[in-house]
Amino acid sequence: MAILGAVQVPHPPLIVPEVGHGEEKRIQATIDAFETAAKFIADLHPDTVIISSPHSILYSDYFHISPGASAKGSMAQFGAPQLKFTCAYDEELVKAVEAAAKEKGIPAGTLGNRQPELDHGTMVPLYFLAKYCRNCKIVRLALSGFSLKEHYRVGMLIAETAEKLGRNIAWIASGDLSHKLTKDGPYGFNPAGPEYDKRIMEVMGSGAFADLFAFKEAFLEEAAECGHRSFVLMAGAFDGLAVESKMLSYEGPFGVGYGVTLFRPAGKDDSRHFLNAYDTIRNRMKAERLAKEDEYVKLAREVIEHYVKSNGGYLRTPQHISQEMTKQKAGVFVSLKIRGSLRGCIGTIGPMYDNVAEEIRHNAIAACSRDPRFTPVVPDELEELEYSVDVLGPMEPISSPAQLDVKRYGVLVTKGSRSGLLLPNLSGVDTIEQQIDIAKQKAGIRPEESGCELQRFEVVRHY
Repeated sequence: MAILGAVQVPHPPLIVPEVGHGEEKRIQATIDAFETAAKFIADLHPDTVIISSPHSILYSDYFHISPGASAKGSMAQFGAPQLKFTCAYDEELVKAVEAAAKEKGIPAGTLGNRQPELDHGTMVPLYFLAKYCRNCKIVRLALSGFSLKEHYRVGMLIAETAEKLGRNIAWIASGDLSHKLTKDGPYGFNPAGPEYDKRIMEVMGSGAFADLFAFKEAFLEEAAECGHRSFVLMAGAFDGLAVESKMLSYEGPFGVGYGVTLFRPAGKDDSRHFLNAYDTIRNRMKAERLAKEDEYVKLAREVIEHYVKSNGGYLRTPQHISQEMTKQKAGVFVSLKIRGSLRGCIGTIGPMYDNVAEEIRHNAIAACSRDPRFTPVVPDELEELEYSVDVLGPMEPISSPAQLDVKRYGVLVTKGSRSGLLLPNLSGVDTIEQQIDIAKQKAGIRPEESGCELQRFEVVRHY
C-alpha cells in the first residue's frame, strides 16, 4: 500500500507568527489542528510527501510537477523575508510519474517551470511539517483547468506509480475553503461561501470522496473556494481503499474558511473506485440542469449542439418557440462556461434580427465559434458546457458612475467610435470601478482617458 495517510490543511500566511504578528492567535484552533496534522504525517514515516498546492504553477491544460533536486522560497511577499524554506524533491518519483503520465496520455509533467520558487500553499504546510520531519522528500504538484475527474486520475496515477517504485507516500492537500464568508472580509460575502464550507467539511469529515464530484462549477466559483481540486487530487490516491477520516477543526474569522482533516487508509474497498461515480453524478447533474432550463437557454443549447455536431450546420428556429420570443425584439448576449470558466460570450447591444429567438440563434453560434478569445467549441466539450442568455433592456444615458450598481445594471462605455459593454452581476466584478475599467479595456480605452459617455441597462438573465 503506497498511501500511508493524508491531511487536508489551509495555508494562510498569517498563521505563521513572523507574518501574523499576533493575529494568528485568532485562529488558534487551526494552529493546534495543524500541529496535530503535521505530527500525524511525520509519525507515518513516509518516504515522500506529496503536496498539492493551488498556488503552484497553474496551467489550464497541464498538471505541473516541480522538477529538479530541490527548491527554495521565503515569506518576503508577506513581510517576513527572514523566514526561508528549502525542500528536497524526490526526483526519481517525479520522473516515474512523468513517464507514467505520458504512457497513459495524461498531460502531466515537469514542463513550463515558470515559478521554481516555493509558493505559500507549499511553505505554510512545510513550516509545520519541519518541526517533526526535517528530512522528508517532497513532490510539489499543481492544479489545472481540467475537470475534477482528471484531477482524481492524477491522484490515482501518483499512488500507483509510488507503489510500483516501492515508495510509501503521505499526502498534504493544501487549500483554503471559501473566500466569501463575511461582508467585512477581504473578498466580500456570497451565500455560497458558508454553504460550500459546510458541505465540504461534511464530505471530508466522512471521507465520502465521491461527493467531491457533486459540486457544480458555478457554485465553486460563487463560493470562491481555493482547495477543492487539491482535495480531489488527494482523494484519487485513495481510490479503491476504505478511509478513516477525522475532522480536527474548522474556522473562518477572517472571511476565509480553514479546515483541517486527517485521513488514513483502512484496507481495500471495491465500492470506492470513484471514476464511474464521476460520470454517474455528472450525468445526473446535467439532467437536473436540462430539466430546469427555460426556452431561451434551451434554444441556445440546441443551436450550439447542432452547429458543433454537424460541423457548421444551422438549426432553424424550432416551431415550438413561444410568442414571447418571436414577437419581442432586444439585444441578446449568449454566454458559455465550462468547468466554471468562460468559454465564449457574444452578443448584440440592440436588436439586429427580427426577434429575440433569431438574436439567440445567431449569437449562440458566434459565441461557440467566433469569440476571438477562444478556439471554437468541439464536440467533446458539449457535455460540460453551461449556458446563460441575457436579454438586454433599453440603454439609459447616465451622468455619473454613482448611478450604477454592479449587481443590477450593466454598463456601456463609449468614446468616439470605441465602445465596450459589460453585463451586470458577474462573478469577480464587485465594484463600479472594476465594472467601468473592464468595459474600457474591452473598448480599447486607456484607464486614464476621460470624457467617456456612460449608459446603463438592465437584463433578464436566463440560465
